[in-house]
Amino acid sequence: MGLPLNLTVKMGGYLLKQKLLRREKFPLIVEVEPLFACNLKCNGCGKIQHPAGVLKQRMPVQQVIGAVEECGAPMVSLAGGEPLMHPQIHLMTRELLDRGKFVVLCTNAVLLPKHLHKFTPHRNFAWMVHIDGLRERHDESVSKEGVFDDAIEAIRQAKAAGFAVYTNSTFFNNDSPQDVIEVLDYLNDELKVDRMEISPGYAYEKAPDQERFLGVEQTRQLFRKAFSEGRRRKWRLNHSELYLDFLEGRTDFECTPWAIPSYSLFGWQRPCYLMSDGYAATYKELLETTEWDKYGRGRDPRCDNCMAHCGYEPTAVLATMGSLKESLRAVTGR
Repeated sequence: MGLPLNLTVKMGGYLLKQKLLRREKFPLIVEVEPLFACNLKCNGCGKIQHPAGVLKQRMPVQQVIGAVEECGAPMVSLAGGEPLMHPQIHLMTRELLDRGKFVVLCTNAVLLPKHLHKFTPHRNFAWMVHIDGLRERHDESVSKEGVFDDAIEAIRQAKAAGFAVYTNSTFFNNDSPQDVIEVLDYLNDELKVDRMEISPGYAYEKAPDQERFLGVEQTRQLFRKAFSEGRRRKWRLNHSELYLDFLEGRTDFECTPWAIPSYSLFGWQRPCYLMSDGYAATYKELLETTEWDKYGRGRDPRCDNCMAHCGYEPTAVLATMGSLKESLRAVTGR
């Protein structure tokens, strides 16, 4: 289905500007982690393994705004940790919207009903709720019973209040094509969320469970079967057609790690959200001093099985914008 029309227009104008300025590296989305603390202990994430002193820290609103304005990305993903544990997350969101940014707030949604009244629906704002399977699978993934039901109820409340709600589903090697089909059918047809993102799980070094991550061929087989029989076209997937081709193995790309930079309490993370090879104090330093050519399949073994959208969706978007045929396909979905 591709991106929402208003975001497509915003992104298209931004990409044209970068081309006219002849910039080779620029951000499409900036991921900001204003805290690492979380109310859950998910099997595939190691964020809460930071020391207690780090988990207590909360990034000031103006520091977030400064980082976003410094890099200039048109879209901001507020993540964590659990962003709703930040006492000023609603103020942070409003400041970014006032500056013309498209903002998605990533949440497990457990705290969403308690904080929903602090936010106002906006055409450039969406909740991004993590749903990693139906009830049993999701609750196992987050290591706590009842979270799936809480998240679904929170999504219903947010939609009833007029908010756009997206979902983000990560799949692992214990997921079958039928698991993918069932959760996306449920989100698309029954819950009727506005957009859905999907991604094969990446092997975080600090993740509690290191046995569940997908290899490249496993990923291709999983999504090729899940997307068959026309299902890919009916689902409201928040991805470019070329990235979905990539997941199926119909095309291949190199990673574009600089296009979705990650900014956290430690600074600008090298080289991407998924790997931590040190931090830069400024976005300019990140771009100019990171050895980008040493990352990617065949160059760094940590990259060999990665097909995550934070690395490859930007490549697909740039390829789409550079081709009239693919641009038309992005609009029609065919």
